[in-house]
Amino acid sequence: MLFTELDLPEEIVRAVTEMGFTEATEIQSKAIPVMLEGRDLVGKSNTGTGKTAAFGIPAIAGIEKGSKGVQVLVLCPTRELAMQACDEIKKFAAYMPWVRPCAVYGGAAMDRQIGELKRGANIVVGTPGRVMDHIGRKTLRLENLRTIILDEADEMLNMGFREDIETILQYVPEERQTVLFSATMPPPIMAITKQYQTDPIVIKVESKARTVESIEQKYFEVPMGRKTDALRMLLIAYEPRLSMVFCNTKKMVDELTDALVSKGFKASGLHGDMKQQSRTQVLNAFKSGAINVLIATDVAARGIDVDDVDAVFNYDLPQDNEYYIHRIGRTGRAGKSGAAYTIISGRKQFYELRDISKFIKTEIVRAELPTKEEIVKRKSEHVSEKIISSCESGKYDKYISEVTRLMRENNLSAEEIAAALLGMKLSAETRNIPDIAFTAPRDTSSKGSDSASRGRGKGKTVKLEISAGRANRLAPNFVLGALVDATGMPGKSFGKIDIYDRFTTVEVPEADKEHILDSMAGTKINGQKITVKPYEGRNERFEDDRPPRRQNNSRRGANTRGKGGRRGNPGARPRS
Repeated sequence: MLFTELDLPEEIVRAVTEMGFTEATEIQSKAIPVMLEGRDLVGKSNTGTGKTAAFGIPAIAGIEKGSKGVQVLVLCPTRELAMQACDEIKKFAAYMPWVRPCAVYGGAAMDRQIGELKRGANIVVGTPGRVMDHIGRKTLRLENLRTIILDEADEMLNMGFREDIETILQYVPEERQTVLFSATMPPPIMAITKQYQTDPIVIKVESKARTVESIEQKYFEVPMGRKTDALRMLLIAYEPRLSMVFCNTKKMVDELTDALVSKGFKASGLHGDMKQQSRTQVLNAFKSGAINVLIATDVAARGIDVDDVDAVFNYDLPQDNEYYIHRIGRTGRAGKSGAAYTIISGRKQFYELRDISKFIKTEIVRAELPTKEEIVKRKSEHVSEKIISSCESGKYDKYISEVTRLMRENNLSAEEIAAALLGMKLSAETRNIPDIAFTAPRDTSSKGSDSASRGRGKGKTVKLEISAGRANRLAPNFVLGALVDATGMPGKSFGKIDIYDRFTTVEVPEADKEHILDSMAGTKINGQKITVKPYEGRNERFEDDRPPRRQNNSRRGANTRGKGGRRGNPGARPRS
């Protein structure tokens, strides 16, 4: 749908046209008419689909000349997002001088914000904490408010802003338009919708296929504790002009930033504990290319709008599958190609990545880290190409006389001088390449070894002990079902299950032991909360004078009589 077909004031159409936009995105074409009607709205849409215009354009369209007080309040989870949304709204209102947007957020001078509010701001875009601060100071009054918009509502709830939002809503007139945009729709979001909206129109816009399909997605398995070395190796090998690295914690952002900077990378971190001035400086440096590796948390990355990111690296797996889409959507923008690389360690992360692959309905391809030799060869070829290009252009002909002097005075040949210069250049470019001697286990399934959904091979097994047995009415199929459900591993991964009166043992692949122990923590089997630990051996005859109930996943066993005279067939393979 064209913007000219959306019944918008001509001033807005003119501004949007001059910004280079003629056709509205799906969320814009669906949300703008609803908001213009004054209806409450719930919009499910991911980052990069044009949400700011979807709520910003109808918001300014409703501001009448001569209207007094704040008419529209937009709440955002981060300072960057508030600044970006306010800037966009100002562009849409370029030919509407009576529309006066103002951004209020923490980490910036309060006096300047108070001045803007006193000068008659009628659209306020801010973070919940600073908005509440202004309300408390009575520098922000909301009695004339007509529309309140919650942008990135799921993030605000994740950041603990629910109480702040509910407090702010107490100062808003009951007769108002309430608009909510969110990338996900968890129960807390639906609770807010039910409590604070009236018969809302729900608009769902799924992720565009290009969000994942136009991006090359690979994952690399590395040993525990070697993720930083793997990231360094990938940055050196692929040489992205601009790249983003995602971590789950502020602490990890700081540690990884220090580790990369110490090795000569132009890297900087971004997270919520940084002062606003520092955050702005980092973003400007990244956009200008002064730094080319930006390390950030998911929340801090909200509001970053850079079209030229060549690669995204998942140093930590996202804590929510939706975040994976948000992360990789930072690359491959504006019709350009992009790449997303995920670094994992251990079976637990492998299964988590497999779940992400299923969620996005796209294969994440397994890849091997390039070797040091491969990188050196690639660098050598790259340097050789640059030398040939420079020779053909004559760019450095002025240095021929200096080379001649070196040859004459030091009895050197041109080949010797060229070899030394080439070696110095290659040494500088390859000295930071780490050594990672690691080969991840290969897939033995019929589907091959290139997908995150590959199968598993057989290997050495160990026994684990479960703190429940026949006395707790355990049956082998209960145990196997709990293991499969908690770990995400296929049933055929597990071996013999022996059930005694007060405990149970199960054979598991040694490589998966830690993952299984971690996954089974706090699990219940048949309503019984259990603990799982490595089996250290017991005198089973002394512990239980009856034979164990046995489950062997590789062959059928004999029937055994359980407690209370009940007969079953625990040796048969259970359905899973």
